Amino acid sequence: MAEAAAPGPRQQGHRLRLAAIVLVVIAVLGGAMTAVARQATQQALRESAARSAEQLGLYAASLQSMIDRYRTLPTVLALDPELRQVLRATIDAATSERLSRRLEVVNGAAHTSTLTLLDRRGIGVAANNWQLPGSNVGFDYRFRPYFQQAMRDDRGSFYGIGVTTGVPGYYMTQAVHDDDGSRIGAVTVKVELGELEQEWQKAADVVLISDAHGIVFLANREAWRYRQLRALSQAERDELAHSQQYAGQRLKPLRLRDAKGPEGTRRVKLESAGLRGDFLWQSLPLASDGWTLHLLHETGDSEDAGLIAALAAGGALLSLLFLVLFVQQRLRLSRLRRRSREELEQLVRQHAEALHSAQDGIVLAAERASVGQRQSLEHLAQGVSVIDADLRLTAWNRRYVEIFGYPPELMRIGRPIEDLLRYNARRGLLGSGDVEVAVQRRLDHLRAARPHMFEREWANGTVIEIRGNPLPAGGFVTSYADITAYRNTARELRTLAVSLERRVDERTHDLDAARREAERANRSKTSFVSAAVHDLLQPLNAARMYTSALRERLGDAQAAALADNIEEALAAEDGILSSLLDISRLESGALQTQVQDLALQDLFDSLRREFEPTAQLRGLDLRVVATRAVVSSDAALLRRILQNFLSNALRYTLRGSVLMGVRRSGGGLRIEVWDTGCGIAEAHRVVIFEEFRRLDGGSAQSDRGAGLGLAIVERIARRLDHRIGLRSWPGRGSVFSVSLPAGDRSGVTAPATTIAEPATALQGRHIWCIDDDPRVREAARALLLAWGCQVTLIGSPEEAAASTAEAPDLVLLDHRLGASTGADLMPSLFLRWGRQPPVIMISAEREAASEVAADAGWAFLPKPVRPPALRALMRQLLLRSG
Repeated sequence: MAEAAAPGPRQQGHRLRLAAIVLVVIAVLGGAMTAVARQATQQALRESAARSAEQLGLYAASLQSMIDRYRTLPTVLALDPELRQVLRATIDAATSERLSRRLEVVNGAAHTSTLTLLDRRGIGVAANNWQLPGSNVGFDYRFRPYFQQAMRDDRGSFYGIGVTTGVPGYYMTQAVHDDDGSRIGAVTVKVELGELEQEWQKAADVVLISDAHGIVFLANREAWRYRQLRALSQAERDELAHSQQYAGQRLKPLRLRDAKGPEGTRRVKLESAGLRGDFLWQSLPLASDGWTLHLLHETGDSEDAGLIAALAAGGALLSLLFLVLFVQQRLRLSRLRRRSREELEQLVRQHAEALHSAQDGIVLAAERASVGQRQSLEHLAQGVSVIDADLRLTAWNRRYVEIFGYPPELMRIGRPIEDLLRYNARRGLLGSGDVEVAVQRRLDHLRAARPHMFEREWANGTVIEIRGNPLPAGGFVTSYADITAYRNTARELRTLAVSLERRVDERTHDLDAARREAERANRSKTSFVSAAVHDLLQPLNAARMYTSALRERLGDAQAAALADNIEEALAAEDGILSSLLDISRLESGALQTQVQDLALQDLFDSLRREFEPTAQLRGLDLRVVATRAVVSSDAALLRRILQNFLSNALRYTLRGSVLMGVRRSGGGLRIEVWDTGCGIAEAHRVVIFEEFRRLDGGSAQSDRGAGLGLAIVERIARRLDHRIGLRSWPGRGSVFSVSLPAGDRSGVTAPATTIAEPATALQGRHIWCIDDDPRVREAARALLLAWGCQVTLIGSPEEAAASTAEAPDLVLLDHRLGASTGADLMPSLFLRWGRQPPVIMISAEREAASEVAADAGWAFLPKPVRPPALRALMRQLLLRSG
């Protein structure tokens, strides 16, 4: 066989050029993918850091809530006259035992770890664990910081391991004062924080708390506890040894090194034995005891995001490269056009199939990850029973059987719940009276499938809280909780409160006159707030008019943006003052309601138009579900409730959507507003309805509001007898709802049609502005002149009578004109003019002024006036009057 011919110089040069091109392409592709991966990883790390910061706030709130639950206990005990009397004298063994028994009862009700009474030397003279081997009685605690702080500053707190018990906990101490004010002892409460650690163990991230020395004393991972986050000085080691804060524990150093992360974040690599990995480290200083709360989030998911982004970028660049090669081949090698096209199309198809396969795998993995494990009923502290639609028992837990003492043969699947009810009734657990009547009453309640919650006290003193809810597919689930200890504690606290109140009454009877004066001041609060808000709204009204007039004259975009910022600030102040006025009127009962049948779709359409620009500006999807429902409510007040719901949803949702809709609920309707925002922790779901309560996590610091919206919602709902509901899932979103009765469609009034408004409706029109505030008059002049109007300013009834100006096309009228009102002035002007031009009454006294305007057939706007609303109303009135 003949040998193959050696490649010629031209062919070798072609191969070298091709190799060089391939190397350049690989280098560019690798560099681009690396840059995209780095950028995507950094972005994912920044987002993880933001989520971690939100979670830190929630963990800090749960910790503070747990500590606050017990903080008042030592303060209340320190006021006990018996404890003070005992600490004044020498304490014998009998007195110590009597006091210890009492502390044992209080501790059982409060569920603390230990309660200890210390004398002025720091010796434990009584404790709830007086009978245990590790009793606090007789032990000298003067070296403990919490005792030293209490004897110096009246209060002390400290976290450490118990010297006698060996159990770690948080100590809160209150000094006991003698009648002359001297400190004669202290009451110390120790609370174990293990319950908090167990709750944190559910988190995927590492959560821990360090003290002022940088020592981790609380963590949701065992390996982190008693780690040193920094080196200790010799003085700190001596202090720890003296206070025996962590006696018996070996403090292990934490070896780590900082890694490169996004600006404003801390990224570390752990290198300690048993603690290795790459983490984002977020820290939040706590107000108490110099503690710091830390959260460590693994960066693996961020690295995965960077890898996926790099692959996507590589695919895009490869596609671009293929396109370039395809064009080049077409221009240079026309005779191979068909073959090149087929090869390129085949490569594109393969690439598309690979991308589709990768995408399908990602979707499948996400779906599997979103499915959680449902916990067994046996893990619940309450007794639980579940029945089907036929009122037959389908599931229960051991606690349910323990509470009611059911015999084993009675408990089987398919057993009619009637048998268990009759068994309980015969033992007197359903109350006195006829057994069959009691059983039938409860069966009827279950058939009605209505949620319920009530408490029942048995003859032996046990108090059971019963909660029931219908199941979506039919049936009923009921939980039973033993709250006897809680009720006993409440009674003891009420008894203690009564005792303290009696002593206060005996020593402070001279305060009765001050109390009566306070009541008189409270009765005049509403009128004072209304007058104060009226006076505050006057200059605010003028400022908003000046701002609107200024915006009309500004041609520079940057200056116009500044005017917009001023308008936003004034609008925020307007909202705060209006909210204060609304709260005052709601509390005083002065707010009148007009309940009627309303078609919800009209209200929903209006709210969608109002909030869609805000949602679009923030990149959110605002969805309003169409409805034909009719409700019975006050249109203005219901709108106010839904406005606050939507405003809060948009404010606390950073990404995703906001949904508003209505659904049937029993015999009525429930309007719900869903969001995908930061959610609300359990501890915050009550306080957010208080005045000036705001949560972190909003879209912008300037857009957090004054914390009055939900307070107004709660008062409006109480005034209308509507029920407000809240469900929330921290990190996933919330749903606010208002439940109200259904209405009759035949009673719905058709909405008025809107008249078209030509752009030149105000040009050349003569407008009278009657207001006793010169700032408002001058602001109105600037605004109306900017709109092309002719303006006559009137400051009092005397000026109106003396004016020789011709009759106006429209009148802007203030309600209060010194000692008289605008309504008193207008009849004489109408008589002089020989006609009645349109009138817009403007006032901060919304109730009184709106009623006067309605009786006279005039339009009404509240102060401070929104210029767009004033302009639109003036156009409509002028067009109607011709």
